[in-house]
Amino acid sequence: MNNQPVSDTQRRLVMLCAVLGIVLGGLDGAIANIALPTIARDLSCSETLTVWIVNGYQLAVAVSLLPAAALAESLGLKRIYGFGLALFTAASLACALSGSIGLLVGSRVLQGIGGACMAALSGALVRSVYPRDLLHKAFATIALAVAISAATGPTLAAAVLSVATWPWLFLINLPIGLIAVPLFLRVAPHSPRRSFAFDWMGALLNVGALGLGVLGVDALGQKEPRWAGIEIGAGFLCAILLYMQQRRQKAPMLPLDLLAIPLFSLSILTSVCAYAAQILAYVALPFLFQTVMHQSAVTTGLLVTPWPLLVAVAAPFAGRLAARHPASVLSSIGLTILAAGLTMLSIMPAHPAFWDVAWRMGLCGIGFGFYQTPNNLTVMTSGPTTRSGAASGMLAVARTMGWALGSALVALVFGLSEGSSGAVHCLELATVFALTGAILSVSRRAIRDEHHHQKS
Repeated sequence: MNNQPVSDTQRRLVMLCAVLGIVLGGLDGAIANIALPTIARDLSCSETLTVWIVNGYQLAVAVSLLPAAALAESLGLKRIYGFGLALFTAASLACALSGSIGLLVGSRVLQGIGGACMAALSGALVRSVYPRDLLHKAFATIALAVAISAATGPTLAAAVLSVATWPWLFLINLPIGLIAVPLFLRVAPHSPRRSFAFDWMGALLNVGALGLGVLGVDALGQKEPRWAGIEIGAGFLCAILLYMQQRRQKAPMLPLDLLAIPLFSLSILTSVCAYAAQILAYVALPFLFQTVMHQSAVTTGLLVTPWPLLVAVAAPFAGRLAARHPASVLSSIGLTILAAGLTMLSIMPAHPAFWDVAWRMGLCGIGFGFYQTPNNLTVMTSGPTTRSGAASGMLAVARTMGWALGSALVALVFGLSEGSSGAVHCLELATVFALTGAILSVSRRAIRDEHHHQKS
């Protein structure tokens, strides 16, 4: 994606900007939920409206991922990533200054658009400045930044709210953004542009497919099955129309050329399964800890922490192994370990000791960390370098689809379960997804072996 020579110093500074962007998005996603009750009280609005502070952001991210990746290939990676970083920073200030729920939700939507530009292009940004033999270290660093921001987000939010008002949750983004934006614009290399018209019809169908799907999942969670069915059905129809429309495009927003590569498509499906397993567990575990085990919200936060903490430990180690061993095998081992950890959580006694919970959560974290770096490396290197933006965008779409699928299944499982068994059934279903991902992952070994045989 970049034809210019990149110095070691420039490479490190670009990576720093990528990490800062990930920290911005990761912290923001982790801290917003914590502040909802406080914001509802201060702005004198209902809890239903306040939920849109989170939903508006997630919806904007979901519908903006593929357009951001397409624009990066048209206008250049540096321009779109830099725009996203600047927009996220400016929208954070707008969030802090919002005096009404309408302004706050609108500012969060702008934040989501900026966050989508960063999420969709961080992988492409890394690939554009790192040689192939160093990519495993770069993606391990990315996974480490994601895990640390997820682990520290709730604790940071609680600490800020204990000494300051909720707008400071958004103002803490400003110093990071004010450092990252000018630094990125100065050090990031220019990437080549491709001259083609932006596909507005594809963008609209993409909004319908992903946007209505996310809204349908939300309606399912709100126990509105009729609206959920209509929205999910309409989203599915838009997805079919999007596929048909994209087949006629010379430069499709939905990267059908990459999805036609078996190694790429299997890696994307592995991601969907892994993130569905993750969100099933992440949503179910607080119910298990608080409803079944009768722990406080603070204790619940501490019990959840070993998972992202061990991801941060395992990801760099998995990255080093990925340089010498097949990514398909490493990711499969990781997802099998994740399945084992989820199984152990589902059969926990009703009143376990804290250490008994911690080692199970740590096992899940190790497994997820082992899966993540090798799989992301495969996604970003199984297609041509010129399609790095599209590959990075699809990786973010896979994550969004996995989370949406997992969230919908949580709502369904809790609706069908009796008493406090819903959380356990969610963990059992998460185990199935993790094992399915492990099977999909290891099946890539045969494809890669066949590919090498044909080349030789």
